[in-house]
Amino acid sequence: MFANTQMLALLLTSMLLVACSSDNNDTEATGASNSETSKPASAPSLRERLADSARPQADRDRDAGRKPAEVIEFLGIEPGMAVIDLIAAGGYYTEVLAISVGPEGRVVAQNPDAVLKMRDGVNETALTERLAGNRLPNVSRLNKELKDLSIADGQFDAAITALNFHDIYNSAGPEAAVSVLTTVRSMLKPGGVFGIIDHAGIGSEDNAALHRIEKARVIETAEAAGFVVEGDSKLLANPNDDHRQGVFSEGLRGNTDRFVLKLRNPLP
Repeated sequence: MFANTQMLALLLTSMLLVACSSDNNDTEATGASNSETSKPASAPSLRERLADSARPQADRDRDAGRKPAEVIEFLGIEPGMAVIDLIAAGGYYTEVLAISVGPEGRVVAQNPDAVLKMRDGVNETALTERLAGNRLPNVSRLNKELKDLSIADGQFDAAITALNFHDIYNSAGPEAAVSVLTTVRSMLKPGGVFGIIDHAGIGSEDNAALHRIEKARVIETAEAAGFVVEGDSKLLANPNDDHRQGVFSEGLRGNTDRFVLKLRNPLP
């Protein structure tokens, strides 16, 4: 009888262990399923957001040559930042920045009068259409000359100017260019970033006529204005550009050899 009792106890224990094991497996399986179900979807990357059909097709067509997602990543512009797009023209980069900083950030599109009036007002028309109907609610306009900008216009985490600095330097001269960059630096928070994208030039050519500038001249100007050159990217380099043609030449427009400089406003 003892043997039967012992056998019965062992049998009951085995059944209990199996039941517990089954319960644990069911719980783990259920837990895994719940975990997978509740796991939040990853946020779309900047590249994916820039590819959205809500963005103008003409802008998306230009992305291959401008690589905006890579440029923004290089400059370290992130969601929530305040950024000013200097000489925004029609606003290609204004919209890129608006998407990059998101609803918690803000973007100011600055333009001088001459840029808005050039070619029968093409930039004024383009920017007005881009912002119509509060389409980019985190963007505001600032129609003001570069020389008149001041800290009263805001303080920013970052600034950018794309394919414009050569005109400032070539038309107004080195001292005026230093003055402009000094003003830009005063509008940046300590540690703020200024990105300059421009067409590369060489010293043996008439860069003013070609709408180019030597990268060394930009670096000299930036350092004279108190900036620190933190990065120099070859993202937009084109070794097939010999720097001797105008940037609007047939077959070259949109494909020039360009440099991207990341300037830092030093901390106190």
